[in-house]
This record gives sequence, structure tokens and C-alpha cells, in this order.
Amino acid sequence: MDTYHDLISQTFDFPTQEFRVEENTLRFHDIDLMALVEKHGTPLRLTYLPKISSQIQRAKEWFRVGIEKTDYQGRYSYAYCTKASHFSFVVEEALKNGVHIETSSWFDMSIIRAMHEKGKVAKDTFIICNGFKPEEYKREITDLINDGFVNCMPILDSPNEVQYYHDHVREKCNIGMRLASDEEPRFQFYTSRLGIRYADAVPLYQEKIKDDPRFELTMLHYFINTGIKDTSYYWSELSRFVHKYCELRKVCPTLTTIDIGGGLPIQTSIQPEYDYPYMIEEVLRTIKRICQEEGVPEPDIFTEFGIFTVGESGATIYSILDEKLQNDKELWYMIDGSFITNLPDTWALNQRFIMLALNGWNRQYKKIQLGGLTCDSQDYYNAEKHIYQVFLPERNPRSAAAKTQDGKPLYVGFFHTGAYQESLSGYGGIKHCLIPAPKHVILDRAADGSLTDSVFAEKQTADSMMRILGYQS
Repeated sequence: MDTYHDLISQTFDFPTQEFRVEENTLRFHDIDLMALVEKHGTPLRLTYLPKISSQIQRAKEWFRVGIEKTDYQGRYSYAYCTKASHFSFVVEEALKNGVHIETSSWFDMSIIRAMHEKGKVAKDTFIICNGFKPEEYKREITDLINDGFVNCMPILDSPNEVQYYHDHVREKCNIGMRLASDEEPRFQFYTSRLGIRYADAVPLYQEKIKDDPRFELTMLHYFINTGIKDTSYYWSELSRFVHKYCELRKVCPTLTTIDIGGGLPIQTSIQPEYDYPYMIEEVLRTIKRICQEEGVPEPDIFTEFGIFTVGESGATIYSILDEKLQNDKELWYMIDGSFITNLPDTWALNQRFIMLALNGWNRQYKKIQLGGLTCDSQDYYNAEKHIYQVFLPERNPRSAAAKTQDGKPLYVGFFHTGAYQESLSGYGGIKHCLIPAPKHVILDRAADGSLTDSVFAEKQTADSMMRILGYQS
């Protein structure tokens, strides 16, 4: 029978730029994962900071080349969408690359001020303030504007929002407007709850923005939940948006910029899935063509990539604690963590991540199901994106301690898990069945290229949960 290494090599074009095998153990960005596991234990969450910068630089280069190839006349700017991961080390790594910031909550304003105090965010950095805005959010935005953050830009999500800025903003400021896109046909409702109706865009500008000398409408924004994909739905919505930009630009000469949102996808399979340069060139060609047809200048372009920025920097590693044969053909490997609490997108959205064994690559493989520690029947992972099954090396225990033949447990890694998982699972809070949050380690490269690792947070303790639940003061 073939080995696990044979299976992966025959199924994919393997090794890849990210993954290779050395002495039957997996390396990720040339990181010795087994050494990290031996040092820090499992479950273990990793953040590899250099990947964040490399993703930003890749996207900037794709746009640079695309602008050159299409002779696009506008400029491109990259913003980081903080909600993908609010951690300070993620935001700081992104800011090293000259990016701007997109926010979605009034608590983001505290992050902006903290980064400004550390010299990471300048007062001319673009702060694109998205989302529906309660009183606290509008107040924090206004305070930043009045404190001299000249490119803090509220993106109007509701026609009523602008009245607050009329009443409280003292300084001249730029304003954006988000348009409510139509959802994908299979969605549960037709039009997004977020943004201004297309029909209301021009009247809102003419009645509430145009004649106030403090405000200039400079940005038109949109976003669709599917992200940037080569589908008729995406191209149709982008074209509709650009036509509305052209209509508004003809009556609003200050409108010079569009924000096409986030949604540049990440790789969720070892096999390359996306032709990024092609998609970006097509975005540029579409905008350019419509603007030429409408006789208006090509706008500057902002994107606010979150998942793309941070997603591929993350990994989560588990030990296989035991195996259980529940009927004639369903073999379960039980992990020392939970999918619901550690990787909630696998449960809520049926999200697939890249899943590979860390060790045992020279062993035969089995079709298995992976089970988490909670009592919930949905706490499992039993399908990869590319093959709709899960295969891992045999454990071949040789004692009741359930160890592999080399004396080590079998380990499995989930890769490209760096976006949203901590936020959705409630970082540092209580978890389903009180399953603790994993130890979190930050990986970086020193000036000489050597790997450094530092512990951001130890594995969550029972005491921390007892304090949250009110059992301890």
C-alpha cells in the first residue's frame, strides 16, 4: 500500500513553495514544525509574521503590473481590514508595508490611537470607517477628524448618518458612501442590509453633502460577500457599481476614488486555485472600459484586504489522542482541541483549510474522520476541499499510551487559519464545553533569516474561565 507521502505527491503538485517534507516530517515556510511542537506542545496556534508582509507586497505588485499592462490612469492603495485580525502584532506587521486601515467598530478607534502613539499610524494615514454606526462609533470618528486625522473618512452606510457629522464635525473632511450591492442569487435576501440604495446615492449627495463646505464626497465604496471571483455575478455587480460611480462623478467633481472592498481569496487547498494577476487585470480593464464609455476620469482604487493579508500566516496544530472505530468503516481520530471553539468557520461556514499530517509521512494512510473534544455532534472535520474525504497516516500504537512507532503521537496541522478564527471563537473568553484556547506562538525572522518564536499567550487556564463565569473574584 502507498504511504501518506505517496498519496499527497500523487494527488497534488507537491512539494510547494510553502510546504515540503524532510525526514518524513512536514515543514511550513521551512519551519521545523515538529521542533515547535516538542517545545510548546499542543494544541498550538501559530502566526508567521513574514507571510503578512509578503501577501501585501504580492498584491501591490499585481496591481502595479496590472496598471502598467492596462494603461490604467488611476493610482492604487492598499488598506488592511482590521476585523480579520485585531492583534497588535498583525496590525503592526501590516503597517510596516505602508498600508492604510479600514475599521468596522468604535473599538477600532482605540487601536488607531494606540498605533499613532507608537508612531505606527500617521495623521495622514487613510482610516476608512465602514459599517453601520451606533452613536459611539460616530462620536469616535468625529473625535479623530477634529483631532487632525485628516484622512479619517466616514463611509456613509445610512442616509441618516451624515446628520451627526453636520452637527459635530468642526474640521474639513472627506466623506465616502457605500452602495448596497445585490446579494448572490442563492442568498436568503436580495439586497445587502449594508450601504445606501443605488437610487438614493445622487440625491443624498445633492441634498446633504454638496452645499456643506466642510465635506467633500471623495470615495464610493462597495463590497460583495463572495469576494473577488471570476464569476458572472461578480463582474455584473462590479460593472453596475462603476456605472453608478460614473453617474455620481458627473455631478460631483470631488469624487476621485472607488473602494472595491476586500475579498481577494486565499488558498484553501495545496493545489493553486486562483489566477490572481488575471483577476486583478480584469478588474482594472472593467473599470477603465466603463469610464471611457461614460467619458469620466478613471478613479483611484482602494482595496481593503483582510483575509488575504493575514489568513495564510496562521496555522493550528493538534495531537491525535486516540482512535475509535464506531462501525465497520467509520474510524475516528480524536484531537486534543475542538473545531467549534478553535476553528469556528469549519463549523459555521463549512470552511475548508489546508490539512496535513506533521509526521508519519512514511507510513500507510487511512480514511478517517477527525473529532473534537466538545459534546456537540457538529464538532468534526471529515472532508477536504479537493477530495471530500480526510486521509491521515496510521497511528499504529504500540502501547496503551497510543503512540506511533517512532515514539511520538501523530500530529495534524490546519494551515491558512490566520483570519477571523480568534475573533469568532471569542479569544480569551469562555468556550463551548469550556475547551481552552490553544497556546499562541508568534514566529518571525531575524535580520540574518533565522527563525524566532515568542509566546503571545499560554494555553487558557481554568482560572481565567472561572473569573469570567463569576466563580472567582
